[in-house]
Parts: sequence; structure tokens; C-alpha cells
Amino acid sequence: MDVADWIDRRRAPYAADPKATRGRARPEPPSPTRTEFQRDRDRVLHSTAFRRLKHKTQVFVYHEGDHYRTRLTHTLEVSQIARSIARALGLDEDLAETVALAHDIGHPPFGHAGERALDALMAPYGGFDHNAQTLRVLTWLERRYADFDGLNLTYESLEGVLKHNGPITDEAGRPVGRYAGRAAPAAILEGAERLDLPLTGHASGEAQAAAIADDIAYDAHDIDDGLRAGLFEIDDLAEAPLLADILAEVRGRYPDLDEDRAGHEIVRRVITRLVEDAIGEGARRLEALRPRSIADVRAAPGPVIVFTNAMAEAEGGVKSLLRSRMYRHSRVDRVMADAASIVRDLFGRYFEDPGALPAEWEREARRGGETSHARAVADFIAGMTDRYAIVEHRRLFDATPDLL
Repeated sequence: MDVADWIDRRRAPYAADPKATRGRARPEPPSPTRTEFQRDRDRVLHSTAFRRLKHKTQVFVYHEGDHYRTRLTHTLEVSQIARSIARALGLDEDLAETVALAHDIGHPPFGHAGERALDALMAPYGGFDHNAQTLRVLTWLERRYADFDGLNLTYESLEGVLKHNGPITDEAGRPVGRYAGRAAPAAILEGAERLDLPLTGHASGEAQAAAIADDIAYDAHDIDDGLRAGLFEIDDLAEAPLLADILAEVRGRYPDLDEDRAGHEIVRRVITRLVEDAIGEGARRLEALRPRSIADVRAAPGPVIVFTNAMAEAEGGVKSLLRSRMYRHSRVDRVMADAASIVRDLFGRYFEDPGALPAEWEREARRGGETSHARAVADFIAGMTDRYAIVEHRRLFDATPDLL
């Protein structure tokens, strides 16, 4: 029995099937040892953009400590959780893992502060969005193969990355979800048209598993990192009802446990609660929908892998606590404000003086008009690690903010 046949025996009828993939933009002969989604996963893992995640900020800048999450460690945790959910629901684990591994590849340096800075700078040129940038990396900017630009991933993987958080537009073409009330990013519209990726409808169950895994990983590891950084204490977790319940459980069972281990035990239980709730609700929704194919999942009136209403409210309480105690903490705000100023300075210098760019990027910046010039500068900066951005700023400017 080959690997594809072994996977087939465990796959639900509504799961993505690598044997029935819509294919790749540039057709390739099949692999004798891997499914199409396994090849996609491996291409993401071996990409330069994936390696750069090691030195890109999650919340804390890379040199603040060795044990805080980076984009890379966050991505690996998302991948593990996504596989667990996909396995439990009969979905294709490899596609779920591919979407999870690729979902943050488009993030610029310095986390959301870097993204906000680039989005403001690129506002006259179509804006900047990390999800759109991920699509650009996967389909054009990553250049490793002799026959094509990008990674030439399957349609299902690209669709999953593009729409893992839900549809981009409704049937009338109006932006929805995170893009509601504003235009969808130009890079998404251009990429979707070029690749014939529909912006309406939901992505596969595998992509939905990756999306909810992202939320679960964020909640859990930011609790862990916030405690480690001293931004809040264990007792402060009681402000969120879900965490209050888990804190009481841990204190009741292990009254003499030291604070470090107690924190880890709380995080472990948070992950378990959220994963089990998502699997349970996913199973209930799939049973009610009775999808006979992946097309039924895409056409469903709502996502099929979500938290129960009660858990969604509880998880929102966790995010609210982290927002007030961590993301808006004065220490984090100061560092991120300085980091954003580095991004603004670099953009302004490269835009005014393309000669400050490396030769290949200078050629790219000078190739078209003002919009393509700005996009090339944004592409270059988005590919930077935190460390490289700081080094470049020191090369080009007399003073660079101290991010410690």
C-alpha cells in the first residue's frame, strides 16, 4: 500500500483529496513517494521565507530573550495543533499543516507594528497586508526553482492560505470579514485573478483547522510569554473566566506547585480545552451539514470548524486580558513604536534612493512606475528579519532606536 492509499483509508468524504487536486499553476509530474499536499508542505519548510521566521517578532523582539516565541516557533505550534484537529475530524493533515506553516510567511519584521507601519506607507499604492504578502511570496517572490517563480503550490494550499480566516468578498464583490468596510488588498485581488482563486465562499476544512489553531496557539503561548516577561502575574489570569477556572483547578490539585510550573500547567490545559471544544463543535457541525465533498464545505453557510458559542465568549475573554495586560503594556508599546519608526525610516530612504537597495532589488524598484517602485520597496522590507532591519537602519542612519 503506498502512502496515498494509506491516507485515503482515514480521509472523510468532505476532506481535501490530493489525488483530486485542481492542480498547480504550472503542471508537474507526480511524486512517487509523496502526495501533492505533502510536496506543498515540504516546499514551504525548505523555503527561504520560512527560515526567516526564526528572527521575526511575535510579541517580543528577538534579542529580548531566547525563550520567547518568534514567528517560527509560533508557526510550529500552530502546525501541531492544526494537525491534531484535522486528524480528529478526518481531514487531510498534510494540507492543514501546509496552510499552518505558510500562514505567517508574509509578516514583515517587528510583528503587527511593522505591518501597520507598512500598511500606512503603502496606502497610496494599494496598502500592505500580511495575508496578501504571503500570497506574493508563495507565488512570485520565493525564487528557488528553475522552472517557475514562487513555490508552485497546489490550488488547495493557495486557497487555504488566502481564505483560512474566511471569504474575502461576498457574491456582490463587497469585502467581508477582516476587510469589511474597506477595499480588499490590491495584492490579493491581483493574485486571485491571476491564479483563478475565488474570493467568495469558505476555504477547506483543513484551512479552517489551521485558522482556529492559530487562535489557540496565540492565546496559549502569549499567556506563557507574558508570565515569563513579568507583564502580569498568575493571579491576574483570574480576570478571564476561562483562565480563572483553570487556575483554580491547578491550585486545587497542586497547592505547592512553584509559579513557573503552575504557569506551564495552565497553558497546557488552555490548549486542551480549546482544542477539544473546536473538535467537538466541528464534529457537530459536520454531522448537521452532512457534507459529501469539499465543495459542500466551501459552500456551507458558515465555517464548520469553530468554537462553541460559550467557548468563543470565553476565548474572547482571554484575548481581552492579553490585550490589556500585554499587547498594550507600556513596555511593549514603547518597543513597537521604535520598531515602527525603523520601518518608516527604511521605506522612506529606499523609496527616495533606490540605490540604497541591493542591486537586484534596485532593478526591481526601477522597473515600473511609482506603484511598482513602492511595492518593490515593501517586498524587500517585508522579507527582512528584525535583526536585518536593525542592521540596515544602522548602515543608513546615524542613530537607531535601542529596542531593548
